[in-house]
Amino acid sequence: MAGKEKYPVLSVEDLSKQIGKREIVRDIRFEVGQGEIFGFLGPNGAGKTTTIRMLVGLIRPTRGKVNIAGYDLKRDYLKAIRNVGCIVENPEMYPFLTGRENLEMFARMEGKVSPKRIKEVVELVEMDQRIDDAVKTYSLGMRQRLGIAQALLGEPQLLILDEPTNGLDPAGIREMRQFIQRLAREKGISIFISSHILHEVQRICDRVAIINRGTVIRTGPVSRLLEGDSPVQWRLDPPDQGMDILQSLSGVTTVERSTEHDILTHMPEEKISEANQRLLEAGVRVTAIRQQHPTLEDIFLQMTEEDPIA
Repeated sequence: MAGKEKYPVLSVEDLSKQIGKREIVRDIRFEVGQGEIFGFLGPNGAGKTTTIRMLVGLIRPTRGKVNIAGYDLKRDYLKAIRNVGCIVENPEMYPFLTGRENLEMFARMEGKVSPKRIKEVVELVEMDQRIDDAVKTYSLGMRQRLGIAQALLGEPQLLILDEPTNGLDPAGIREMRQFIQRLAREKGISIFISSHILHEVQRICDRVAIINRGTVIRTGPVSRLLEGDSPVQWRLDPPDQGMDILQSLSGVTTVERSTEHDILTHMPEEKISEANQRLLEAGVRVTAIRQQHPTLEDIFLQMTEEDPIA
């Protein structure tokens, strides 16, 4: 997607939902660009499901605006929702019918879906060899792919997936990841993923929004969220002199003893070489430097622990 102009296929502004006196979701705002894979992360009870239900018109927001493919969801519901394919939780299928028969049934409900389009989505989800078998013989991963095929029948610009890898084994997770990336990269479909499997989100998503207690507390590219102060472990001799030097440097936010000779610091990555040079100039022996790169899970836990759920 690098170098391509993106327009917001999904735009959310000040989306809020209040039930009684309790505000479940408050002032949510984000955009999803064309062909972008966008992750929506949050602990249980954070407001993810409520937000998704508002995005597809299943519940009405108290205030705010949802715009899909240029259409206001409230004013032009049918035009907006035609551009969305959605799977919330496990896709519901008729187990004694074949995969093709299930798709044909959904196509009749969708209207104006040709046999050619059914063939296209079957090829897209790579189920050519099993589409005429009964769904009851499918693995969970195959059911998920059939559900996505059903969601793609109407040629949506936006695909909303709620926990798409939930319950899959490692091989199934890898296949689903590759399939989602192919939909975005090759077909230009925008994909909104709600998930709690943070390492998968880190590997697949371009950007993420982290929601806690009904509010988005951080939005941005995954790479940018992982930037900032990095934990760095130093082995120094003498350690006390080394600690004094590290504490005197600008940009170093934490200096603490972890073992007799090991010092843990937090500092921007570009400051490590400067700190090392200052230690060497002062006669402090640096026998080891270990930088610990944070994961999205580290960032997520740090943010949600700082603002715990009531």
